[in-house]
Amino acid sequence: MSSVSPVLLILGAGANVGQHVARTFAAKGYKIALASRTSDEKNSTADQINIASDLADPNSVAAVFSKVKASLGLPSVVVYNAGAAASNDPKDPLSLPLTDFTRDLSINTVSAFVAAQQAAAAFSQLPGSASRTFIYTGNCLNTMTLPPLMSLGVGKSATARMIQSAAEGYKDKGFKFYYADQRKADGAPAYMDIDGEAHGTFYLELAEGKQQGPWQQTFVKGEGYKDFGAN
Repeated sequence: MSSVSPVLLILGAGANVGQHVARTFAAKGYKIALASRTSDEKNSTADQINIASDLADPNSVAAVFSKVKASLGLPSVVVYNAGAAASNDPKDPLSLPLTDFTRDLSINTVSAFVAAQQAAAAFSQLPGSASRTFIYTGNCLNTMTLPPLMSLGVGKSATARMIQSAAEGYKDKGFKFYYADQRKADGAPAYMDIDGEAHGTFYLELAEGKQQGPWQQTFVKGEGYKDFGAN
């Protein structure tokens, strides 16, 4: 059943960023779809559906989009907020087990790629007045290196390039693709000071924008987008 209300899909709907983004968009009249491993589908309502999905399996992503379309309609905003980070010996990064590297890459990049594909397909069926925005929750690791988190850096770097390509490739169609990275006021990484409410406010701002902005959206709580160059 479709809805006249716009639809937000969050893949990787955790307790911090995911839940704050959901609340911010819901307050603006969006219907919400939350997908995560721990989502309780029995608690779905007419305005919010919960979808159990393990994003370590990229083949599961298309099914999530199908469920959203059937229950709420096509999503006009898609947020990919999942992440995985197996730690490694900083003095021997290539000792990371292949199973850990592959799992992290699947969650951080491959499933994000499938989500972006599915989002573009949905956006192509929506009117030009719809937001048609895809946001990937990134961090500093597409431009910086943290030796104990090699696999996370590989995933964020790869997906940043994908977002950059999509932003350029689809801008003439009015689709928007963003890599979002919260920073401190001096440009330093937010690290563990990630603010879910700030993400909600900023993501809504990106969704309400009329055209593609810089694909790499470094932002500061209370200030919004701030260009820190290559840092």
